[in-house]
Amino acid sequence: MSHQPIFKGVGTAIITPMTKMGVDYENYKKLLEWQIESGVNAIIAAGTTGESSTLTDKEHREVLDFTIKTVDGRIPVIAGTGSNDTSYAIELSKYACSAGADGLLLVTPYYNKATQAGLIASYTAVADAVDKPMILYNVPSRTGTNILPETCKVLAEHPNIAAIKEASGNISQIADTAMMVGDKMDIYSGNDDQIVPIMALGGIGVISVLSNVFPKETVELCDRFFAGDIKGANALQLHYLPMIHALFSEVNPIPAKAAMAAMGYCENYLRLPLTPMDAAKEAHMLDLMRKEGLKV
Repeated sequence: MSHQPIFKGVGTAIITPMTKMGVDYENYKKLLEWQIESGVNAIIAAGTTGESSTLTDKEHREVLDFTIKTVDGRIPVIAGTGSNDTSYAIELSKYACSAGADGLLLVTPYYNKATQAGLIASYTAVADAVDKPMILYNVPSRTGTNILPETCKVLAEHPNIAAIKEASGNISQIADTAMMVGDKMDIYSGNDDQIVPIMALGGIGVISVLSNVFPKETVELCDRFFAGDIKGANALQLHYLPMIHALFSEVNPIPAKAAMAAMGYCENYLRLPLTPMDAAKEAHMLDLMRKEGLKV
């Protein structure tokens, strides 16, 4: 049975503006409003790009509350609630559901990792405990764990498991996943340099870092694809590759924070172990942004 997608198009994996004092909600509100005005289709709050790994539990919940309240039903809000401790992932996911999130994004367990059987057991335990649709998040370069297509096929049978964010970078594997899950699980690109290739395999959009900086343009890329203008979508994909490479020239969200700070949406402040961007790489990125007409 096919289901209603949580969103189609561009979901911004949004940064969390911070200062030494804590989360900067004044700038976060401005950023959320700009993203919505720019036409993005969803907001992913407190994910990797939102520095979830260094938010306290209290801050994590407050960021989700604030995002849901500010967005106020205009577009879906998807809460990053993954953990390498399944019981904590369940607790946080239940909280996000009660707070009004439209969906959940759960990264695979990291560091302690899991077997494929462990992934099935862990994701099923979370899915059984919640009443909102879940997006699995496959990013082996960060977690050391890869969700295999066969595992997706099993998990796709759960009514609360709706989609996967694929950031493995392995197009052949993503094709196998698409073949095996059919219309039971949606696929989102988790890599900005693979939006068009993944949509060509049946993906329905992207959970994007690029759209922090270029929301309208990322939306246009997806819109062109959905309208059948594959050539136009591909032209945009290739046009923004240098910017995408700059945004991933250091570990995410280091460059994204630098870019958004240059645009006035936050301080260029990250929590350790993340540190501000290398000066030469930052200068190159800001130069690319100026070439696109941004005043930075």
